[in-house]
Amino acid sequence: MIEITERPIAPELVVSQVKTAGSGCVVTYIGLIRDYSRGKPVLSVEYEDVGEKAAKRLQEIAAEIKQKWPVDNIAIYHRIGTLKVGEINLVVAIASAHRNEGFAACQYAIDQFKQQLPTRKKETYQDGSVSVEK
Repeated sequence: MIEITERPIAPELVVSQVKTAGSGCVVTYIGLIRDYSRGKPVLSVEYEDVGEKAAKRLQEIAAEIKQKWPVDNIAIYHRIGTLKVGEINLVVAIASAHRNEGFAACQYAIDQFKQQLPTRKKETYQDGSVSVEK
């Protein structure tokens, strides 16, 4: 389950979508907008995904996980648009029979998301300055 959305993400809904009767655990990661970045107080963060590239890359990450670990289900939900401090920007949920595989798969998903997703990130600080990353 891959979703890129402008709507708020409900982690409990994501968890309910991945767990199965055979799952011994659901390992989750909930990414939040921090109040400080680069030594400055943050006002908001804007995420922009261009075209279908981000969704395709998330599908590839999920496929890689299934090749590397015996997991039951994978969900990666990414929120785009302008988010305020404390809002959820990413939920990764991995259902698996055992925790070791679940944690390893979740860590991999997060690392790949941060390293490879073609998402533009624009941080706006309370002093009015802006930082843009690709």
